[in-house]
Amino acid sequence: MKCRRHLRCWLCAAVTASFLGCGVPGAPKPPSLNLPQRVTDLRAVRRGDSVYLAWTVPTKTTDSVAVRHLGTTKVCRNAGSQTGGCESVAGEVAPPPPTAPASKAAASKNQGSLTDVLPQALLSANPSAQIFYAVSVANTNGRSAGLSNIVAVPGVRALPPPADFRAQVTADGVLLSWTGSHQSPDTLQLRHVYRVYRREKGKNTDTTVGEMPFATERTYLMLDHSFEWERSYNYRATVVALIRADGRHEVQFEGDDTPAAAILVHDTFAPAVPAGLQAVFSGIGQQPFIDLIWAPGTDADLAGYNIYRREADGKASKINSQLVKTPAFRDGNVASGHTYIYSVSAVDTRGNESALSGEASEQVP
Repeated sequence: MKCRRHLRCWLCAAVTASFLGCGVPGAPKPPSLNLPQRVTDLRAVRRGDSVYLAWTVPTKTTDSVAVRHLGTTKVCRNAGSQTGGCESVAGEVAPPPPTAPASKAAASKNQGSLTDVLPQALLSANPSAQIFYAVSVANTNGRSAGLSNIVAVPGVRALPPPADFRAQVTADGVLLSWTGSHQSPDTLQLRHVYRVYRREKGKNTDTTVGEMPFATERTYLMLDHSFEWERSYNYRATVVALIRADGRHEVQFEGDDTPAAAILVHDTFAPAVPAGLQAVFSGIGQQPFIDLIWAPGTDADLAGYNIYRREADGKASKINSQLVKTPAFRDGNVASGHTYIYSVSAVDTRGNESALSGEASEQVP
């Protein structure tokens, strides 16, 4: 009997050990709430009276499980206070299609966005004014893990774009002109500048042409030298607000753009007329010739010169077969007893030719 009891105890212990070794469930875990993780990369850019918001849509729950279904994303806007609440809802964004990204790289491209047009009642003339945003991503039951990081944009009123913005091709470059505001609202904490952009037709990047501070003048002029001839461009201008308030770093935002001024920068402008032409005969005891020299041209697109010659009341004709690259030329086709009258023109890389220079004459003995 005693042996049987020992045997029975041993069998019970073995069976218990086998159950434990096979992973008998422990204490039950609470069910997942399926709450999407908080957004941590909310960004906001103000342009005129619009605020452009963007963020990465969560792909994991707070339990680090892949999100299968999302609910609505609420965009909160608080004017004047950086609180953790949601004073007003600027808008709601519907959930994306329930297709899980295949990789982290794909997940990072799953971006949510909203454009908030600011009510005029929220804007002020105070440079310190700010408007704060946060987003809350809910599950299908309308529950969320909380608000995202908080971002701020200036709450000062934007100035309208300049009027009568125009672009005109001149020999010196593209002349840009516009009409400014009647008065400048600038202070130590708030100042404004005009900024002009250029975009080549068919491209999607802008080049900053320049900036100009507000002044008392009503008409503003800016000359663009940095373009390339024979290309089409769109020019636009905007007013930029530069804010340095309450010890913060300077922040800025652009107002609305002017209508684009489209222009083909076609070069029909000839180089400057050559100056200082002189003619000197040489050739006693050798083959006679006349040397010509003149002041070099300074045009950046200068390609060379043409040489013209005439006699007495005759018509001037070109005597060089190719463009002369330097401001000097030797005419060896001269005859004794003749007087030759010379003039020079400048030619640019697009074939535009200047008027003829002043004449210089020389007699061959």
